[in-house]
Amino acid sequence: MNADTLSAVFGALADPTRRAILQRLTEGDAQVSDLAAPFAISQPAISRHLKVLEDAGLISRSRVATARFSHLEADHLKGASEYMEQYKKFWGESFDKLDGALAAFQSVADPEKRSPHV
Repeated sequence: MNADTLSAVFGALADPTRRAILQRLTEGDAQVSDLAAPFAISQPAISRHLKVLEDAGLISRSRVATARFSHLEADHLKGASEYMEQYKKFWGESFDKLDGALAAFQSVADPEKRSPHV
């Protein structure tokens, strides 16, 4: 995934309304009116959110007669997840090191937890 696409995906995910829209689309395609229903904002505002999601490649939109449907396109989410995975690994290793250092400190600080000398 190139840097511009990744930036667009993270920019789109930065907004809680857009994240909620994506969550709703995991249940299936939806019309703008259905996506707007849970929010106290106008349909044009929802349409602007949908445009950001579409530009980021997170959704596609189609028309059936006069209805306009949005469809989740999860491929770019996968790319963002893969990008974040490297940091998850880093933090996991860092926490493992911290756990080891804490255990060593506690065994020195608490003589009762030391192993008996032979």
